Amino acid sequence: MRVLKVVAEGITTSFRYPHFMYQIHPTYEMPPPATIYGHIASALGEWFDPRKVRFAYHFSYAAKADDLEHIILLGPPEGSLPGFSHPRVLEGNVNPFRRTLLFQPRLVLYLDRSDWIDAFRSPKYAVVLGRSQDLFTYSAVSIIELQESDHAYLEHTLLPYSANRFTNRGYAVLMPRWIDYVHGRRPTFERYFIVHERIYCPEELLLFDQDRAPRFWVDPQSPEVRGRHLGLVFHSFVGDDQASTSLS
Repeated sequence: MRVLKVVAEGITTSFRYPHFMYQIHPTYEMPPPATIYGHIASALGEWFDPRKVRFAYHFSYAAKADDLEHIILLGPPEGSLPGFSHPRVLEGNVNPFRRTLLFQPRLVLYLDRSDWIDAFRSPKYAVVLGRSQDLFTYSAVSIIELQESDHAYLEHTLLPYSANRFTNRGYAVLMPRWIDYVHGRRPTFERYFIVHERIYCPEELLLFDQDRAPRFWVDPQSPEVRGRHLGLVFHSFVGDDQASTSLS
């Protein structure tokens, strides 16, 4: 399988839960698929058809900590009468909150679109992942051939929600999968399974009698551990998630 492999590194990042607005902004420990879509679009310089690309990734960070930030909410001066205040005279109310940051994040992104290599070698817009101030840099961009194998290890990655049937070394999470910018930024959410701890496959998967041992796409350039390489699970931005994110 011929894929585009992109390695991106930064100093900090944060992937805010969309339903938290005030006082605390926790972060996902993995970039949501919607964030990956925006990241790809910034390199291409345009929105692209989400049906025509599949992606896998390995994401890690060195530490996690809370930072104190503030938002200034602008409004009319206190005591001003409705309809009589000058529209350009505004006062700001400072609202402090805690934001969780991930330090020294590193993303290894795999795309089944090797024809996009020039876009990542010379991205159209600034390379960011997460917030607009979370600048990243591409430390490596290349085309590689993935190999198919019966044995692999999975770590620091996003799996389909159905993976909870096979292992308890992770947790389920609801993430924004894709945001439709054509129809008023309408979001689509999907359940996923986040794994950090290394899982040796297939011997550490809980396979039932009716389950056939899966095969994996592996990155031959990844570190070899116990005679196996990093396994990749590809996802899609739209469509049947279970069909597009199967382990094999």
